Amino acid sequence: MELNFKEELKNVKAFVFDVDGVFSSPSVLLHPSGEMLRTANIKDGYAIYHAAKLGYPIAIITGGDSELVRDRYAKLGVKYIYLKSQNKMIDFNDFLAKENLEAKDVLYMGDDIPDYPVLKVVGVPTCPEDAAVEIKSVSKYISHKKGGEGCVRDVVEQVLRSKGDWMNAEAFSW
Repeated sequence: MELNFKEELKNVKAFVFDVDGVFSSPSVLLHPSGEMLRTANIKDGYAIYHAAKLGYPIAIITGGDSELVRDRYAKLGVKYIYLKSQNKMIDFNDFLAKENLEAKDVLYMGDDIPDYPVLKVVGVPTCPEDAAVEIKSVSKYISHKKGGEGCVRDVVEQVLRSKGDWMNAEAFSW
């Protein structure tokens, strides 16, 4: 018997996310220096911080190369930050090995074609509302939120609520 999405959330032991189109909107500003300027949703940040504080392993795997991305998510407690990822499966497998996890233990959120191979192997594949059609087709859950507009908070909150970890004593302090 296959579990439904809400039941599967109780089995999530770790989170992995793409950045552009997930944590940030798919549109970016280009700085004259060549740096892409991204937005960051504060509520997504809180959810990541809370999950990290509770001990959930979290990884960011992105094709982007921004030290600003590394700095932001490291400050929120993300231990594994893979920038300039040429093959997300290689970095995903590195994360699994370092945390002694299986792919079935992971909730992954991605929005575009480079995320497809990882989404096909994880236990809980998810995406933002504005993800590519190919990504939506392999996701067990499509957030009602767009990339950069709270889709990360949506899935992290659902996992933590399913385990009674959302409004716990740790939730009220930084």
